Amino acid sequence: MKKIFTCLFFCASFFQIFAQETSPEDALRLSVENLTGTARFRGMSGAFGALGGDLSAINQNPAGSVFFNNNFGSITGSVFNTKNSSTYFGTRTKDNDATLDLNQAGAVFIFNDNSGKSDWKKIALAFNYDNTNNYGNSIFSAGTNPYNSIGNYFVDIAQGIPLNVLTDYDYYQLNFYEQQAYLGYDTYIFEANDDIPSNTGYYTNIPLGGNYYQENSVSTSGYNGKLTANFATTYKDFLSLGMNLNFHFVDIIKTTSVYESNTNPVYDTGSTISEILFENQLSTIGSGFSFSLGTIVKATDFLRFGLSYDSPSWYRLTDELTQGVATHSLNNQDGNEFPESYQPTIQYAPYKIQTPSKWTGSVALIFGKRALLSADVSTKDYSTTRFKPKNDYQSLNTFMSNALDNALEVRLGGEYKIKQFSLRAGYHFDQSPYKTDVTFGDLTGYSGGIGFNFGESKLDLAYNYEHRKMNQLFVSSGMTDPARISRYNNNVTITYSVNF
Repeated sequence: MKKIFTCLFFCASFFQIFAQETSPEDALRLSVENLTGTARFRGMSGAFGALGGDLSAINQNPAGSVFFNNNFGSITGSVFNTKNSSTYFGTRTKDNDATLDLNQAGAVFIFNDNSGKSDWKKIALAFNYDNTNNYGNSIFSAGTNPYNSIGNYFVDIAQGIPLNVLTDYDYYQLNFYEQQAYLGYDTYIFEANDDIPSNTGYYTNIPLGGNYYQENSVSTSGYNGKLTANFATTYKDFLSLGMNLNFHFVDIIKTTSVYESNTNPVYDTGSTISEILFENQLSTIGSGFSFSLGTIVKATDFLRFGLSYDSPSWYRLTDELTQGVATHSLNNQDGNEFPESYQPTIQYAPYKIQTPSKWTGSVALIFGKRALLSADVSTKDYSTTRFKPKNDYQSLNTFMSNALDNALEVRLGGEYKIKQFSLRAGYHFDQSPYKTDVTFGDLTGYSGGIGFNFGESKLDLAYNYEHRKMNQLFVSSGMTDPARISRYNNNVTITYSVNF
């Protein structure tokens, strides 16, 4: 059955409409930060807010670039491996995705004032690129739902829409919800109560009674990249100040495929649909801007304190959506057992997302040239996340204000040197952005790493593990039966750096 539907996405016409379906997850994937960067940074779980001396550390505190002693450059590659375990009505499934990525490259230039005429003794200029998020991920869920059909999604959305909108439609006039209703009506998932243009009520053609076997495949690719221009300076070898200007780049493709078959008999009521396939491909591209400010106080040679502020990121994004529905109907008007309905690729009007700001406090203990310990604590109020224009997203913004919360992030890291070798370990914890964390749970992560200093160059290797649980709906409305996802990230990172 499913092989017949492989052509669902090959449609090429384009147009714009002004309403589209968005969710908090569309904003959270840009707001929730992943642990990325150089191998040294990741080996210590990113606990660099009071340390500096690493190109990825300037993302944690811009003042950290003045702790380089020389001009310095680094380049980093990573293997991102994500494993997902899904449970849906007692059925367990697994899927995984692996991506090889060149995720960091940058350089810092140090300017020292040795004249003794100024108390501002050092200036650092740095340019760094980091993939702040790698979206490579695959999730497969399957099970038998004893209650709800995915066809409810189309039937529920159709209620209240006049029948003539679905029969005499104009692509240029349909909003998102009318488009979804048309897909269901054109494939006989539901019928009108009355065959008159003003009809607004509909009934399902899905056999009732439950026992719907359902599959959900979600595949995501792409990245959120950040190019940083950094300036930092130090006063009397005591106070360091820094600033970042950050330019963000977004390119994400998400493909979903929801399949359903039912084992119920075809009732005399006229229920005829025994299989449904609903496929979507959503492409999101855009750019954004943010800035960061930071300071590090060197209280003693043994003790440092850091404080940094990350502004909201302001994104301007554009979505393109291609959809298709196919059903197996035993008795339809055209005599075709496999009616299919496609929508042209829709380019939606641009919209904006404002992510929350973040404050980070840090402390570091420096044990000469032999060892160090570091801790960062960050706070981010996700309830301030906003979609714009505000008039178009009032209900969604109100929901996020009520459902999302202020979240803490904790990073702990340490390093110990044995001659040319450096051993590293770290721990990080990210609290859920939701007040109730069942939807999107807390993240716990551990890391370790090793480095070797050749003199003028260094080679570093790191491994980090992360785990988070979350719920995932098959469709956004009509059925509230989520799969429970356990996500495990196992990533390996290697960095080569050099003084110049």
